[in-house]
Amino acid sequence: MGTPNFAVKILESLFESKKHTIIGVVTQPDRVRGRGNKVEDSPVKQYCLMNGLEVYQPEKVKSADFLVLLRKLQPDVIVVAAYGQILNEEILNLPKYGCINVHGSLLPKYRGAAPVQYALLNGETESGVTIMQMDKGMDTGAMLCKKAVAVSENMTAGELFDALAEVGARAMLQVLDELTNGMAKTQVQNENEATYTHLLKREMEVIDWGLSANVIHNKIRAFNPVPGAYTHLSNGKKLKIWRSMVVDGEGEAGKVIAADKQGLVVACGTGALKILEVQPEGKKSMAVKDFVNGHGVRVGDLLK
Repeated sequence: MGTPNFAVKILESLFESKKHTIIGVVTQPDRVRGRGNKVEDSPVKQYCLMNGLEVYQPEKVKSADFLVLLRKLQPDVIVVAAYGQILNEEILNLPKYGCINVHGSLLPKYRGAAPVQYALLNGETESGVTIMQMDKGMDTGAMLCKKAVAVSENMTAGELFDALAEVGARAMLQVLDELTNGMAKTQVQNENEATYTHLLKREMEVIDWGLSANVIHNKIRAFNPVPGAYTHLSNGKKLKIWRSMVVDGEGEAGKVIAADKQGLVVACGTGALKILEVQPEGKKSMAVKDFVNGHGVRVGDLLK
């Protein structure tokens, strides 16, 4: 059970291992995605169609019809990776080995919907993957395996997702081997160390230049590739910022203090931010040198 690109890597590892028989794949229903507002298959469904895997898309995974189907399939284990729906106790208890989740954090830290983004927002230098036996709580189940991943200062959420998917795929195969040969060991989570993440809200996308350069930089990389952090130019048009780096500099918060082929430097509440990749309103993303050349951004302009 999975939906985005993160889940594709997990599915791919299971499919290519040849050690396991995939009797079905469950993903979210087709949704309207992208700038063209077109209905698109999820990345997991696309992988299934290319590889001849049976795919199911219940609107609600807890529906009576889908539960009947699951009982007929009789899975030994259900592997869950960023599926996007909550499983009820009947589903959790149905497989012989239960439901095993690939979670993008070192539990019990960063339970919930957006562990990768919040790790970057908080400037973490280490993240990781936990393979967990699912229970009825929100990411509260016993841990079967934990693998750490280093986080560099300019790593984006997309890059971290890719790194976690690679590690998570290997860890999942290890756990399945341990479950089937009776060698799996579980570790109960320490509730006193638990932290939670929530769904990202639209108002979080706006850049507040009064904050420190480090905080703004962390937001930019946490929101890349989606939903994107943005500011407004002096003409009121929206400007998404995809890549940046923290540099020395000072001035009024939001003021452009350098604008040339080397980059666009904006003063922050503390320090300054060098902007490297942007996306003007109604345009595709571009290197900042192309933006500076073609859009008349000058030193002294104020971003809001």
